[in-house]
Amino acid sequence: MNSRRSWVVFGVGAFLYLSAVLQRTSLGVAGVAAADRFDVAAAALSTLAVVQIAVYAAMQIPVGVLIDRFGPRTLMLAGTAVMVGGQLVVAFAPSLGLAVIGRILVGAGDATVFVSLIRLVSSWFSGRIVPQLSQWVGNIGQLGQVLSALPFAWILRSYGWTPAFVSAASVSALGLVLGFIALKDRPAGTGDEHRVTDIRVAIRQLVESFKRPGTQLGFWSHFVTQSPGTVFSLFWGFPFLVFGLGYDQQTAAELLLLLVGAGIVTGPFLGILTARYPLRRSNIVLGIVAAMGAAWAVLLLWPGQPPLGVVMLMLVVIGVGGPGSLIGFDFARTFNPMRSLGAANGVVNVGGFLASFVMIFLIGILLDLQNAVRTAGGEASDLYSLTSFRWAFAIQYVVVGIGVGFLLEARRRTRRRVLADEGIEVGPIWVSLVQAWKHRGERR
Repeated sequence: MNSRRSWVVFGVGAFLYLSAVLQRTSLGVAGVAAADRFDVAAAALSTLAVVQIAVYAAMQIPVGVLIDRFGPRTLMLAGTAVMVGGQLVVAFAPSLGLAVIGRILVGAGDATVFVSLIRLVSSWFSGRIVPQLSQWVGNIGQLGQVLSALPFAWILRSYGWTPAFVSAASVSALGLVLGFIALKDRPAGTGDEHRVTDIRVAIRQLVESFKRPGTQLGFWSHFVTQSPGTVFSLFWGFPFLVFGLGYDQQTAAELLLLLVGAGIVTGPFLGILTARYPLRRSNIVLGIVAAMGAAWAVLLLWPGQPPLGVVMLMLVVIGVGGPGSLIGFDFARTFNPMRSLGAANGVVNVGGFLASFVMIFLIGILLDLQNAVRTAGGEASDLYSLTSFRWAFAIQYVVVGIGVGFLLEARRRTRRRVLADEGIEVGPIWVSLVQAWKHRGERR
């Protein structure tokens, strides 16, 4: 199955995802320019990112159902076309309201690309290479953030808002042409047995996928690992680096690339670990979350201005959360049949973006509240001070902490389901582990 055509499909699909990430993250380096262009407060400005992510998250489950019904190629191409239109609306928007409409279209189109590509990988490849390719999908896609941090940011500074967003849209337009030429749902000669023929059947499969503890484990794994990096790279990181820490815009854009670099370096290793130690995947997720929490704690609790090295360390650590979140899709692949994999992947992909848009909005509210309190007390107003950011970013511990609690519960139920399916008595954990180990030896 892993033919030359398979790699062509993978390459073109990965380019479409790369262009989608460019559209998604373009606002991250345009936050300062957006504040100047639309002249609004932090909470209102954050709606640009919040509505985009909210639409993205809300579309994941419907998109998953539609992939199972109509195939990934159709959804991927339609979504890319919608993204191009949305970025053009943003490019020429004279007001915040019209820009929000454009970002809604960007979020809706973006919602179709990643889960469609994951389905294509499962259709064109098989074996232990699948989780590794899933990691490479994430790595290649994150190069879109490099495009937003370097050439897009340069065009934005040099030529202004409209040329920058038009140039970003043109990348997805190129991908749309390549997709029409090269993409195909499955290899020639293979059956269409995994295509759902009735939308009601697809919805029923969605409900079944959602009820599976393994799907829920994937959802919460994605929830806790992806969100910190997404919040930082997609919106609040650039204002934090520029206003909170006082870096110039070029330095801030370059620092954001550390998230991408960390993901590119660690992603292949996580793919190998996921394939080699499938029974330790949740431990890998929890280890990544613990490391991110520790890195943020060092930065937020540092007395005074944190040194550049501490900032860089934090960016590297949260950058690992991107490829770490892809482990959630491996849970979906493991615990769901191919016919409902699109819906299961959609459920998983909601997790990180649900957490992200909640945190982006709450951070904006907390910044505004602190500003209002200082103004009412007669103090000088400094909306984007380092102290304000410290208190606002601390909300991540609440959101991610809730996610970790649900993850542990989903893991417990998933393990019980696996043991029950294997005919192993589900009792005290030490009894179950001993029986599982004996059963493993018998199966060998």
